[in-house]
Amino acid sequence: MTGHPTDGIDALAPRPFTGDAVAAVARITALSKTSFGPGMRILSRPRREGMWALYAFSRIIDDIADEDWPLAEKHRLLSDWRAEIANLYSGHPVSAIGRALLGPIRRYGLPKAEFLALIEGMEMDANGPIVAPSMAGLRGYTRRVAGSVGLLSMRIFGAWRDGLAERYALSLADAFQLTNILRDVEEDAASGRLYIPAELLDRHGLPHEASVLAAHPALPAVRADLGRLARAEFDAARAAMAGLPRLALSPALVMAGVYESYLNRLAAQDWRPATRVRLSPAAKLSAGLCCLFWPGGLRRDHA
Repeated sequence: MTGHPTDGIDALAPRPFTGDAVAAVARITALSKTSFGPGMRILSRPRREGMWALYAFSRIIDDIADEDWPLAEKHRLLSDWRAEIANLYSGHPVSAIGRALLGPIRRYGLPKAEFLALIEGMEMDANGPIVAPSMAGLRGYTRRVAGSVGLLSMRIFGAWRDGLAERYALSLADAFQLTNILRDVEEDAASGRLYIPAELLDRHGLPHEASVLAAHPALPAVRADLGRLARAEFDAARAAMAGLPRLALSPALVMAGVYESYLNRLAAQDWRPATRVRLSPAAKLSAGLCCLFWPGGLRRDHA
């Protein structure tokens, strides 16, 4: 969701819903203008509806964690969604999102633990702001907020092959999340957040303070280090995909193309973007198709 109705945070609660649940999650996805949109469009209708529902769940709990609500209210709402996941896995969801997820969970064997891990990740953000976590702490955070979505998505895509699919999904999820952190450094700093790990800040002599980060002359060097980590995760995902069904991976490859293009643009600007790096719809489509038909084609050695 990209805004909040007049009734405030309770609009984000898992309220009873009796309308068309699939249409409701499709609207949430469309309004978000997510970078995952191009990848979703190439899926069959049932799988696309599964991704709409997964995205809507991710979006709404992210909104709860991210907005300027009282901490107790955030925890209340996230607890309510944890209860709705329990309802969902007992076969009796009440919310639009819960009802939209019921079919995909049954069809694709989506594990309950990953939905709960995603809520845990949002609780980490809700308790924030996160400031200069350790590298291990950042990895734990990305495993929850990005890895869980990646593992669920691979099942919806029909690309799940146990260990290989897990390695692919987690590497790509880390690559996406690290790229987002790189794109959002200044925006996050303005909100008091600093997701860059303490080890990288210390290596370049940066203080662990979001308020001074954006203007620090060593920020591009720190960004370049984090960019190398993101690049390594993209490469690890490419290595893991060799044993996976290429056609089923198509949505993930399209999304990888978009995100690696973001990374390439940051690198091409010497890690000093004047504004948040974005791609036009046409550029997203081009990057996605390039990665779909030539997975190594977007690899650059800037980072």
